[in-house]
Amino acid sequence: MSSTGISAVGDAAAEARLRRWRMVLGGDGDGTGCVLSGRDVGMDAALSALYGAGGAPKRGGERSGGLGGSAPNVARWLGDIRTYFPSSVVQVMQRDAIERLGLSTLLLEPEMLEAVEPDVHLVGTLLSLNKVMPETTRETARAVVRKVVEQLEKRLASRTRATLTGALDRSARTGRPRHADIDWDRTIRANLKNYLPEYKTVVPERLVGYGRAAQAVKKEVVLCIDQSGSMAASVVYASVFGAVLASMRSIATRLVVFDTAVVDLTDQLDDPVDVLFGTQLGGGTDINRALAYCQSKITRPADTVVVLISDLYEGGIRNEMLGRVAAMKASGVEFVTLLALSDEGAPAYDREHAAALAALGAPAFACTPDLFPEVMAAALEKRPLPAP
Repeated sequence: MSSTGISAVGDAAAEARLRRWRMVLGGDGDGTGCVLSGRDVGMDAALSALYGAGGAPKRGGERSGGLGGSAPNVARWLGDIRTYFPSSVVQVMQRDAIERLGLSTLLLEPEMLEAVEPDVHLVGTLLSLNKVMPETTRETARAVVRKVVEQLEKRLASRTRATLTGALDRSARTGRPRHADIDWDRTIRANLKNYLPEYKTVVPERLVGYGRAAQAVKKEVVLCIDQSGSMAASVVYASVFGAVLASMRSIATRLVVFDTAVVDLTDQLDDPVDVLFGTQLGGGTDINRALAYCQSKITRPADTVVVLISDLYEGGIRNEMLGRVAAMKASGVEFVTLLALSDEGAPAYDREHAAALAALGAPAFACTPDLFPEVMAAALEKRPLPAP
């Protein structure tokens, strides 16, 4: 390549860097000397409406947005960002707009809901507005929530069923397994007395294998979900997983949500959208009361898995809460504590309570939706949990 060609490439790269910095810094203090044109002008305006000086919270807690709190302006802005940015970025910008500019009330308008890009965080916001939502908006909101739920089920359901069906199959042992079902580790250990030194081999006189789980209920799962405001994404994912588990004949699933009151939503598990609209995000937290209810519903402790999904900020009686966990574990219940069930990264949680549960043999950890099937499979088989 000639020196002229190299120079042209270098100039193009430098111009691209200046353009990116100009978009990051905005127009009030760019210092880049870069002038935007064409599509970049519209993209910059969409970013400035949210992240520019007008979009940032003012001192003293007052908020002033570049969108002006006007429904037409917001609707136009929502259309613009979907034009300029990919879906994943649009979802982040919508979430930032709701938090920074206080646009939650505009989501109560059906026309506004039809313009947004649905995702888990938007569902959480809609659920928090559920009690003040007018009837004219409710059906539109349900349609938005259903779209997200169907996306999550498509992503998670088949893998969850396959993983847990395998765990249930392996939980049953047989002395006459098919070749594909032989548990070679257990078979070798059971036949070590038949070792033939001259051939350096073990004669498998007795085979040990995995049985095939019958259609009858083999295990019972209780999902106990904290519906405080910080757990919004976890509530969404847990409701979807609850519906998937309930669809498996070999697992009897109960779903309980709580704040300071306890609500059993098991009879709505055939439709996770109904489950979600049966929750009420926000309010206090009484884990002890919720666990007392769950404990009262356990009839087969040795075959039961209780999954507590909570950040453990307990407003009830701490010692009683820990006592109930200890009693359930002593009776044979497999107890799992998830500090969050979401893709949001490390959650805030009560470290003292988490340490106390770990001391009881019930470690508490955050879990992504993709890891949840493996966690449940380990719990059903009573193996060590694959905690991150």
